[in-house]
Order: sequence, then C-alpha cells, then structure tokens
Amino acid sequence: MKIIDLVYVNAGGGHRSAAAALEMAIREQGRDWLVRPVNLFEILDPQDVFRRATGVQPEDYYNVRLARGWTLGLAQELRILQVLIRLTHKSLVSQLRRHWHRSQPDLVVSLIPNFNRAMYQALSLARPGVPYATVLTDLADFPPHFWIEPNQAQHLICGTPLAAAQARAMAGKLSQVHETSGMIISPNFYREMQLDRRAEMLKLQLDPQRPTGLVMFGGHGSRAMRGIAKRLDKVQLILVCGHNADLAAQLRAMRACAPRLVVEFTSKISYYMQLSDFFIGKPGPGSISEAVQQGLPVIVVRNAWTMPQERYNTQWVVENGAGIVLDSFKTIDAGAAQVIADLDRYRRSVNRIHNRAVFQIPNILESILTAPPRVGIDFIEHFRAAERLHLS
Repeated sequence: MKIIDLVYVNAGGGHRSAAAALEMAIREQGRDWLVRPVNLFEILDPQDVFRRATGVQPEDYYNVRLARGWTLGLAQELRILQVLIRLTHKSLVSQLRRHWHRSQPDLVVSLIPNFNRAMYQALSLARPGVPYATVLTDLADFPPHFWIEPNQAQHLICGTPLAAAQARAMAGKLSQVHETSGMIISPNFYREMQLDRRAEMLKLQLDPQRPTGLVMFGGHGSRAMRGIAKRLDKVQLILVCGHNADLAAQLRAMRACAPRLVVEFTSKISYYMQLSDFFIGKPGPGSISEAVQQGLPVIVVRNAWTMPQERYNTQWVVENGAGIVLDSFKTIDAGAAQVIADLDRYRRSVNRIHNRAVFQIPNILESILTAPPRVGIDFIEHFRAAERLHLS
C-alpha cells in the first residue's frame, strides 16, 4: 500500500478544504493508498509552543484579518514572510527531514505556497527518489517563491493554462507540469440533489419567485457583508457567515424589504447554492469554483484590498464570462441589478465551464507513483540541486 501525505495549513481554510476534497475523491475511487492529511504547522511546532506563548494558532492572525477585511498591504507582508522563511530555511529543512525520515511517505503532495522549497529539499534528503508534487490551489502563481520554485525535480499540478505556462517558464527542465481543468473542490459539489427548490425555499421562508443571491466570504465571514446586506435590502439573500456568530447576529437584526436567510457555519454550502441564482463574495479560487460548478454567476471585487494571489481570479471571471467584477461593494446594488437583468446569458457562460480537477488529480498522482524512479544523470542532478539549495 502506497502512503501519500497531503500537506495543508489552516490559513484561510482553502488549503485544508482542498486536502479534504482530494482525500475524499481518492477514497471514493477505491485506490489502495493510505492518505495522510498533514498540517505543516503541527510538524514545525509539535509541542504547540506558539499557541501556548501567544494564545492563538499561527493561522489565527491571518484568519482574523480576513474576517475584518484588513487585507491592505498583504502583498508587502507576504514578501516579509518569505524572507523570514528563507532565514529559517535550514531549521525548517532539518525538522521536515526528520519527520519524513520517520514517517516514510511514498509521495508528498503540497497544497500550500511559500514552503515548497524547504519541503522539497527535506524530502529529497530524507527519502531520495520519492516524488514531490505541488498542487496549485490558486488560479495562477504570484511569483517569486510563492507556489513555483526553480530548479526542483518535482511535479506541478496546475488548474489553468496561465498557471501551467508559469510553471513551464519558471520551474526549469527538472520539473514536470500537469494541467487540470480547474481548482480542487469537494466531490459534494458534483452530486445531483433530488431537490424540490420551491418547497425548500418556502420551508426557509424565502420567495421562490425572487432571484436569490448567496453572499459568502469564507469560513469566517467578513464585515463587508453588512454593507452588502444594507445596499441590497430589496434583493432576496442567503448570507453565510461561517464561524462569525457576531456578524450573523448583526445581519439578523437588520431590516430588509426582501426575505433573507442568515446562516452560520454549515457543511451544506452546495444545498444553499442550489437554492440561489448568483454568488457575491471575495474572489477566492475555491468559492468562485464552487459557485461556477453549481451554475451561479459571480459578483466579486478587485481593488487595493484584494489579496495579491487572488487578483488574477477576477480577470479569469471576466475572461470566462462567469460574472462581473466591481471596484467596490459600494456599487453592489448596480452590480446585482446587472446580473439579475442578464441572468440567462451569465448562466450560459458559467455552464460552459467544466471543472473535473478533483477527479483528474488522483489519476495524475497514480502516474507519478507508477513512473520509474529517477536514476542516472537526471537523479544525480536533482539530488545535487537539493543539496546545493539546502546549503545556500
């Protein structure tokens, strides 16, 4: 039985969700693999020292910023983080090398950015010849040193033509690039529900005759949802607040001229999407892909507050006719009116997008596992590159 490690972190929730979705797809395909989800920070801080010293998990600071909309300046902070990662590179490699020497995986699959240099080198030193793959869970890379690292004999799995082109241009001759049809989303979004939409909406005290917008900003919500709810008081909305109970209470207290439903954390996102006609939220690759898979045109924003790694996502929306991009949610009333007025055209564009990535990636991993090990000059070059980078 082959052992596959899926490496994730909890920052933002998308990486963890991608790992869980891929594990589910592998299990449902009946493959004879032992799949182990691995939280990177649990390897790097097994005694939970950071949380005990500060009172929070390493990812909590990032998640709180997302919930409060404090995303201005993240591009600069990302570069500072990358400098810190490089300053602690030898320590990271040593810790990860010990982990993989003990745990003996047959394949390591990274679903996170920024740490791929350290993880790749650690695996190369602990388990020479064991393959390493990075699955980009963004629609494009944000170079340098975000998803794609140069001179690593690894596999890069990319969900858009742009990401694949970036990988071929930056990764060098040692890497292998595999292109899929989109982002990883849960297999649950592909299941057909025997749903009586009218009956379900009446049960939730929603009007089946009204166009319905689904408003969602990840697992921690966003204070931007208050402004959206205020400006769209005449539009029927389903507002999903995730773990943000305070936000949910504020939204329930707001008066509106149209019916609305406020939902806290739920695992039934697909259900609420099937009751909706369009999506409003941040331009995250996962939420956009989930909405599109459910046939929903999207309304997103691009401005100085948009996270740097998500800016291309807005361009992808426009290029594929999957919805509209606003400069600010202050104009959400006009944006929603535009989508509602032309809903059929947007739906046709969305329905032309066929994303099967979560089912395609296990086949790619199978091909990686069954490929002959790298030997001879290619492997020597690969191993020496890892040693050089580790020592640099």
